[in-house]
Amino acid sequence: MTSINATGYDFVDLNNQIRKSEKICELNNCLGQRFISAGLKNKIITINGTPGNALGAYLNGAEITVNGNAQDAVGDTMNDGKIVIHGNIGDAAGYAMRGGSIYVKGNAGYRAGIHMKEYKDKIPAIVIGGKAGSFLGEYQAGGIIIVLGLKCSNEIVGNFPCTGMHGGKMLLKSDCKNVRFPENLSVKAATADDMKEFEKYISEFCRLFGADKEQIMNSPFTIITPDTKNPYKQMYVMN
Repeated sequence: MTSINATGYDFVDLNNQIRKSEKICELNNCLGQRFISAGLKNKIITINGTPGNALGAYLNGAEITVNGNAQDAVGDTMNDGKIVIHGNIGDAAGYAMRGGSIYVKGNAGYRAGIHMKEYKDKIPAIVIGGKAGSFLGEYQAGGIIIVLGLKCSNEIVGNFPCTGMHGGKMLLKSDCKNVRFPENLSVKAATADDMKEFEKYISEFCRLFGADKEQIMNSPFTIITPDTKNPYKQMYVMN
């Protein structure tokens, strides 16, 4: 294992050190360096500290664990691999991601999962343990977004979730009675059969963060999917 003290490194030099390191790499004292591990594969990286924007951008198979919070654009356009955050994340996590998975113990900011997409067996997934900000899943074209709302006392999503959604699925651990969704969606209580598809993601979340799987799985969930071939009609056409 290679251990790197990130103190004093800018993001270019730090990423060069990561690329030259052994397969297993630990970064200590990380503080705001951007683009960490961008495009990497065949690496297992642990980060102690707070990485800057675009952590794991274009990730292509590497595994990243952050023992702390992360800033905006985690997993931007990632293609494969796994990112695990033992804290909160900023805005636009998983922007346009097309493969791999992001697991967040805490909360996510605005616009998580926007423009997510999938192709054949590549189905990206984001699992958020706390709550998510506004515009969750905006223009989602594929993939899976799960929000568990653990330790949340109010609604687990902000305003305008699923705006322009035309593919993929979203699962929220809530009855969503006070959430306003666009009209182009199917919003329904998740059945036991529905939950089978999502169980592996919830199981992995519980394994990573020590959550109670049985308690989570026995909670009410709402599943949201597109319900029209023209999801943008209501935005531009007056009825």
